[in-house]
Amino acid sequence: MAESEIDYGAMLQRALRSVVREVLVRTEREGLPGEHHFYLSLRTDHPGTQVPPFLRQRFPEEITVVLQHQFRDLVVDDNGFAVTLRFDGMPARLVVPWEAVVAFFDPTAEFGLRFDMPALAGAATTRGPVAATNAGEPSSPQPAASGASDAAHDAGDESEVAKVLSFGRPRDRRDD
Repeated sequence: MAESEIDYGAMLQRALRSVVREVLVRTEREGLPGEHHFYLSLRTDHPGTQVPPFLRQRFPEEITVVLQHQFRDLVVDDNGFAVTLRFDGMPARLVVPWEAVVAFFDPTAEFGLRFDMPALAGAATTRGPVAATNAGEPSSPQPAASGASDAAHDAGDESEVAKVLSFGRPRDRRDD
């Protein structure tokens, strides 16, 4: 990219990740409000991501974690966040740079963000849209990851640029 060009993709990525940062800062300070809880999909193979070896072996590329009842020692700063969670009863400390966060979903608010790192960094992708979603509660532990790409594909979106998508409440799907 030429120096005179504006890298909107990188700017958008930083702006959307600042939403996740602000929510986690509030959670660090005040705890989770009401029934809110968060699904975070993280790249375990991203430089700077620190996970225990047993987790890296089970999840060599990506893991989705839930911040709800049993998390502690949440620390948020400009570089990322760290949190202690339990996996099969074992405590594990995760240190995550912001760039390693690939999805965020709050089912209580029906709000999610999906980050497609190559597209947001300004590179073209092959139908991997960036999504800012307002979707229903996920049926799998990959909250925002599945709905956004499928919706863009179903809509026939074949463009190779980053997209921001918004979805309303899921409709009842009935066979006619």
